[in-house]
Amino acid sequence: MFRSIGLPELLVILVVAVLLFGGKKIPEVAKGLGEGIKNFKNAMKSEEQKVDEKKQA
Repeated sequence: MFRSIGLPELLVILVVAVLLFGGKKIPEVAKGLGEGIKNFKNAMKSEEQKVDEKKQA
């Protein structure tokens, strides 16, 4: 049902992103997305540590 994204699909996504955000905005959007993912991962790690501490207690 699901398959990996190929080169043609990736190019279409890139073209749509350029049309929506413009060439100058894309690095800002990517930076914000990267920071969001990093914050999400950090939050998941801290929750995981809290669960581990509760199990040990």
